[in-house]
Amino acid sequence: MMQTATDTRPAFTEWLKAQQDRSGLVGQLVTAVRLDRQFPFNGSPDDVRKHLNKMQADGDMFEAVDEAETDWLCY
Repeated sequence: MMQTATDTRPAFTEWLKAQQDRSGLVGQLVTAVRLDRQFPFNGSPDDVRKHLNKMQADGDMFEAVDEAETDWLCY
């Protein structure tokens, strides 16, 4: 999803970094994001999926991105 000029929602990865108190798979994803210096920090959910694919991440991390994306879209 591309953000528009009228979209006041923060970039997905910026929003994700702020979710540091989350538990479960999203919490694990947030921890990975905060530790990964190569993470696409102004990226979209698809950018995150591409990065995770490149890093050969566990399938649970892709599920976490899906869950986080749903929450972000509702933000």
